[in-house]
Amino acid sequence: MRRTALAALCLAAAATAGLTTGCQPGQNSADSKPKGPFAGLTGGEIAQRATKATRGASSVRMKGRIADDESKGTIEIDMALDRKGSCAGTMSMDGQGKADLIRTGSSVYMKYDEAFLRAQSEGESKADTDQAVAMLAGKWTRMSVKGQDAKDLASFCDLDSVLGGVSDGDTAGTARGKTARVDGTPAITLTEKDGKERYTAYVATEGAPYLLRLDSASGSEEPEHLTFSDYGQPVPAKKPAGKIIDLDALGG
Repeated sequence: MRRTALAALCLAAAATAGLTTGCQPGQNSADSKPKGPFAGLTGGEIAQRATKATRGASSVRMKGRIADDESKGTIEIDMALDRKGSCAGTMSMDGQGKADLIRTGSSVYMKYDEAFLRAQSEGESKADTDQAVAMLAGKWTRMSVKGQDAKDLASFCDLDSVLGGVSDGDTAGTARGKTARVDGTPAITLTEKDGKERYTAYVATEGAPYLLRLDSASGSEEPEHLTFSDYGQPVPAKKPAGKIIDLDALGG
């Protein structure tokens, strides 16, 4: 599984994971006389079609729960992003508060609730934490995408970078499975194993063969999952209304 952890102010989000995970060849399987969607195609061939369709998307919404390798915590994300670099959505870490994120044009806007600010201020003095909460909680802030503090977040909003995690490499270990539904959309499952980890991908069987969901599970960690929806839909990224705190000016 490929992850790209992007962090700013202790926020991180995992990019899409590859449909291929470097499994050993010989694990690919297909029904002897498959019927229905993708009839006659192996799991690897379906994965290749899903890879091409997903990487060609102009926009997507990602939602789910994934592990952050750097913080060793768990990230919950609900974010829409497109190839123009726009994004809009929310993030939280270990269920401790929430942060809203918008990128539009040359600006990154963020809004934190009190629980998020306090959780991310671990190690700071109570006075400094209280000051940050009083100044920032529930208020929109702005940073330039060119500023050092906003670079990672701005990069995360680049769909080309995010979908770069969808691998088009060796699919020899990908096995096709049963049909299913993801939020009402018909899909076929693809599975892979890599050591103790098991991956299950759900690929749309109607319309373009987009990746709809990706699950990862191992014996020692909580399962991870990401869903992908709203392909090609406009991203609701607009400058927030009302007063905005310019963090670049405060730091300057």
